[in-house]
Amino acid sequence: MIVTTTDTIVGKRIVRTLGLVRGNTIRARHVGRDIVAGLRSVVGGEISEYTKLMAEAREQAVDRMVEEAQKLGANAVVEVRFSTSEVMKAAAELLAFGTAVVVEDDED
Repeated sequence: MIVTTTDTIVGKRIVRTLGLVRGNTIRARHVGRDIVAGLRSVVGGEISEYTKLMAEAREQAVDRMVEEAQKLGANAVVEVRFSTSEVMKAAAELLAFGTAVVVEDDED
């Protein structure tokens, strides 16, 4: 499955558009991670606990979006975007969405 933020794929042409696909996950912060993150915020630098949490959330959201695209018969998803929103004090949703398409090799 080709997943891209662009509207075209070099060497491929879109032969069918199947529609919007999305995948999401909602993640809550962990008390243990919050303590370590709080300590890191005092001294500065990257808060790697949250970096890892967000990376895992993005991967899960993309995996779910790809599953939805596969169910439609797509072999690519174009124009992929991410969105986040807070759903409660210590939890956020991460949404991945794009357009499921069928692509073929460009014959040019």
